Amino acid sequence: MTQPGAKPALPFDLTLTDEQRITRETMQRFAETVIKPQARSIDESNEIPAEMLQQAHELGITLLPVPEDHGGAGSPRSPVSNVLIAEDLGKGDMGLALHILAPLGFVNLLIDQGSAAQQAKYLPIFAGEAFVPATIAISEPRATSDVHALQTKAVAEGGAYVLNGTKGMVPLATTAEHFAIVADVDGEGPQVFLVEKGAQGLSVQAQGYLGLHGLGLGVVTLENVRVEAAAKLGEGEKTFDYQRLIDLSRLGACAAAVGTAQALLEHVTEYANERIAFGEPISHRQAVAFMVANIAIELDGMRLMVWRAAAQAENGLDFHRQAHLAYINCAERMMQVGTDGVQILGGAGFLREYSEEMWYRNLRGLAVLEGCFNI
Repeated sequence: MTQPGAKPALPFDLTLTDEQRITRETMQRFAETVIKPQARSIDESNEIPAEMLQQAHELGITLLPVPEDHGGAGSPRSPVSNVLIAEDLGKGDMGLALHILAPLGFVNLLIDQGSAAQQAKYLPIFAGEAFVPATIAISEPRATSDVHALQTKAVAEGGAYVLNGTKGMVPLATTAEHFAIVADVDGEGPQVFLVEKGAQGLSVQAQGYLGLHGLGLGVVTLENVRVEAAAKLGEGEKTFDYQRLIDLSRLGACAAAVGTAQALLEHVTEYANERIAFGEPISHRQAVAFMVANIAIELDGMRLMVWRAAAQAENGLDFHRQAHLAYINCAERMMQVGTDGVQILGGAGFLREYSEEMWYRNLRGLAVLEGCFNI
């Protein structure tokens, strides 16, 4: 696709750059050989091997966008490349893909909206040799989980801010060393505060969810957590764009879900062609064939909507409408894709021997990961 910042020759160019093609091959190989073989055991144990995270870090995902002045590769930030990476890793496992990409989200937030001092403080950490867990805490565990009606508050007090509230479904909740906490400030609206692990008044708790076990979801509670004014993202140098954060975050989650749905489509297609019933493959039955075809149709539509929104963002255009439509469509359709995947296998789809039930549980999470999609 077009280089970041360049004016596209076409309104929507699907041609990948050489760098994007090489990166996709690398991510697809990693998903197939490293993530996929461990996805089931991690789903059952809820334990993510440190070795896997380190291997993922060595791919240079967080290193690439970090400026050279801060020890990174200095590659132009590319929302399109980011969703392609998320999609390819998501084919291995949606939860693990989002876990691996969580530090990248933190890094991109700093590059996009952080002050020069904040970038100088944090970015070199992620350009190092080790995987550094970091996360963004947006959603809250209450009715509707409306991300535009935050109950977590930050109050200015003597040159500092005091944070109180609870965040739910926070990725890497118990392992993150750095948190970007979204809290409401009176008169300013949602703002982000950079909080370190171990801060007084900050507590974390793992929770068991239906799916996305590889994401390390949990609850983060803030009780009179005091941070210096310098912890407020942007420090007055930049005006925080909350909607941009939401839109980009949701595009990443949608892209990972698209990757998982692609894995599901490929497996149910193979299964339907090989499963013999009444003397012929079940794919010869129109009801089954139409169900597989509908998954393919919906999947292509969701993928193109995500790519289009990312392309708009990459070229500096207003992409909120495209991102919102992509998210709503993916949140709704992924539930049906997961259900149909289980249904095509019949009783076998209900067995843990096959991945369909795990894919269903993971895809179902998209609709609630950052607030209920229909709110």
